[in-house]
Amino acid sequence: MNPNRVDFFVDLAYGVVILLSVALILLVGTGVGVAFGIGTLVSYAIHVVWKMARFDPEWMTREVTEKVEETITEGVTEEVTESVEQTVAEEVTEEVTEKVEQTVAEEVTEEVTEKVEQTVTEEVTENVERTITQEMNDIIQQLEQVNERVDRRPRADELDEMQQELTTDADADEDEAER
Repeated sequence: MNPNRVDFFVDLAYGVVILLSVALILLVGTGVGVAFGIGTLVSYAIHVVWKMARFDPEWMTREVTEKVEETITEGVTEEVTESVEQTVAEEVTEEVTEKVEQTVAEEVTEEVTEKVEQTVTEEVTENVERTITQEMNDIIQQLEQVNERVDRRPRADELDEMQQELTTDADADEDEAER
């Protein structure tokens, strides 16, 4: 027996059986014909798979391998993608947060320190200058007042003269009074 002839007769037999199922649907009724037709198609599918396996023994292995590879590739790709995205997102978020916090803290500390030092220095200098100026002006005014009072007072020699004059006038008044 030649395998090609056997395949031809098997295919011809399946065609006749499918034609018989169509005739049963028309003559007996749809329920019996559909059931017979479905059975015929299922057995024909099995026959085709068997034939493919016979002529190309690696066919089934390749088909199954391809399906398994596709399924595994899709599953692993999705799982790895999700895992990598989640891990990268977490690590990047943590690292960026730490870096930003550290950088902001350092820059803010430096800027605030510089600004505070500058502002405090300027204000203290202004306040010290203003206070010293006021104190000096007050001291100068007090000294001028003291100098004015000192200038208004008679000097020691003037006091001596005035005392002599008074004593001379008093003596003269006494003399006149005695007289």
